[in-house]
Amino acid sequence: MRTGEVFALTWDNIDLEKRIIRISKTVYAKLKDNDGRWYLGTTKTEGSCREVYICDTLYKALYNYKKKQKILRKQYGKKYKKYYLEKIKNKYGKIVEYKIVESKYKRKNNVEMVFTRKDGTYAGTDIIKYPYKIIHKELGISNCRFYDLRGSYATKSLYYGVKIKDIATILGHSNIETTENYYIISSEETRKKANNIFEKITQSDVVTEILNYLI
Repeated sequence: MRTGEVFALTWDNIDLEKRIIRISKTVYAKLKDNDGRWYLGTTKTEGSCREVYICDTLYKALYNYKKKQKILRKQYGKKYKKYYLEKIKNKYGKIVEYKIVESKYKRKNNVEMVFTRKDGTYAGTDIIKYPYKIIHKELGISNCRFYDLRGSYATKSLYYGVKIKDIATILGHSNIETTENYYIISSEETRKKANNIFEKITQSDVVTEILNYLI
């Protein structure tokens, strides 16, 4: 998922029973005012609206995280932050986006953001600033972004035999060319694998005979 898609997730987007994440929006920041600065809007492209299946590892992580969030909500009680979505309309009355606004009391249209701080504070994509500060400064991995995980997923999946069409669909790409040109990385390891696969394909009695003749 794109960074904005991840941090736009609400718990009603995640179906743990069916093990599906439904992606339909992205989060972005605007100039801050008294009600905050985070907004939810449509995904990057129409093809970006998609369903991602939850594997066993991710299922356990999300299940445990949701359970922990419920415990924290009880611990903080009334101090636990709540939010609702304020409709933002254009001059024609059409809803163009939603603003994530802190609520001082429980509303019918309250929304449960997935990734928040311990007290429920929603910080949008800022929530990853501290972890990546550690990655960059303490671990010394300077050329590393959260977004780069998409490329890692694409390259590794292709390496282990996943079809590029499936990778493109999961990433939310309408065109396979986008996946090939910007997300698939050629490395020494992948090039070696390509040669090894080709060698297995082309093995034959004739090739063996020639090799024995050269001894």
